[in-house]
Amino acid sequence: MKDVETRQVNRDSLFLLAQLRVNGGEELFRVKVRNLSAGGMMAEGMAPVTRGMPVQVELRNIGWVAGNVAWKQDERFGIAFADEIDPRLARAPVAAAAPSPISAAHRPPPAAQAPAPEKLRKL
Repeated sequence: MKDVETRQVNRDSLFLLAQLRVNGGEELFRVKVRNLSAGGMMAEGMAPVTRGMPVQVELRNIGWVAGNVAWKQDERFGIAFADEIDPRLARAPVAAAAPSPISAAHRPPPAAQAPAPEKLRKL
């Protein structure tokens, strides 16, 4: 795609935190996801990236996604994904884990009941 064509791709502006792995390394960097589309994202953070460098980013509800740094300016950089994703998944709430069986002895105490309205004082 030409640069002009890529500006027309639908993007979701959002603010998420993600983990970034640079050039196949083990070290993880926390980045802010500023916008996200099926083919890429804009991130912001202190990751040591350069244009063309391979990266992997862990996106909420999607998992690890491979790509390459498309551009870099100051602390912001673009990532072009190797394969398209569904960006709506990253916006969805994190799926709740199945409750684990807890014995009565290890259960937290029930929440205290709210006091009767006549017992409350005005501030």
